[in-house]
Parts: sequence; structure tokens; C-alpha cells
Amino acid sequence: MDFLMGLPVLIISILLFLILFFGIGFLLNMILRSTWVMAIIYPIVVILIVDNVEFWDYFTAPIVSFQALGADLISLKPADFIILASGLLGAILSGIIIKLLRAKGYRMF
Repeated sequence: MDFLMGLPVLIISILLFLILFFGIGFLLNMILRSTWVMAIIYPIVVILIVDNVEFWDYFTAPIVSFQALGADLISLKPADFIILASGLLGAILSGIIIKLLRAKGYRMF
């Protein structure tokens, strides 16, 4: 039985990923003083969310692991892609906001 995602679940998931990765990115940018750290880390997070392969298999059996990752990425539904893209948007927005705050003279950021 295929799970069909309803529109309310999709909207809540989009907002959740956007706000979650904006917040995480904002905090990491404040702590590490690096503007785009979450935008760089986000693809790794997506790989950990999407794949069904153990982390160490990428080092012990890279060909099979990356083939499985490619198959998992291709099999994403449009709703899944939209949700993951909203997380990337949140990570990028956190970098933009941090950059704007620093340009306006806020030394805390």
C-alpha cells in the first residue's frame, strides 16, 4: 500500500524543514562564525535521511553504496523533493540573514 501524502502534511513538513534548518544553520553560523556552514553540511544530512546504507559502507564498499544512494535519490517522490528543498532553502536563508546582520554591524553574529 502506497502512502499518499495529503496537502496539510506536505505544508506542515515544508514549514518544519524550512524552520528547522534555518534555526540550526543560524545557530551554527553564530557559533562557528562561518556564514555558509549549514548550506555545506545540508547535502550530507540529506544523504543520511534518504539512504538505506550504513555510513561505514561508503568507505568499505563505495561502488555499491553510491549506486544504492543514486537509486534512492531517483526514487524520491516530488513531495519528498519539495520537502528536502525547503530544508536547503532554510539553510541558505540562515546564511543570508547572518550576512545581513553582520553587514548592519551586529557583532554578535
